[in-house]
Amino acid sequence: MQTPTPLRLRISWPAGHLTASLDGTPTSHALATALPFVSTARTWGEEVYFDTGVSVSRETGAREVVEPGTVAFWTDGDALALPYGPTPISQGDECRLASPCNVLGRLDGDPGVLATVRDGDPVRVELLDV
Repeated sequence: MQTPTPLRLRISWPAGHLTASLDGTPTSHALATALPFVSTARTWGEEVYFDTGVSVSRETGAREVVEPGTVAFWTDGDALALPYGPTPISQGDECRLASPCNVLGRLDGDPGVLATVRDGDPVRVELLDV
């Protein structure tokens, strides 16, 4: 399945929402087939992650250190990982994920909005019409 335009997501929680643009990776396409879904937010330092119910393999470009606002897929936990600052294992100000993750794309706007997500919040992820 080839998509000419990037996949666009809306990620919502009780205190706010963000949109994201995903590249046409195998993981992005697997995630798109599972949408929409509701999950439970978990926080780890300045990272929000949540289960997707999607299970995929680690891709060759998987990275452990990413920029704030990266949309990553944590294959070890079948979860989307949304870092916006340092995590407990970061060195300095870097965004270091728990293990190498598939990089799917970027959040649109200020990733710092994720600071309003509380551990245990319901999170809804849905596909935006392009």
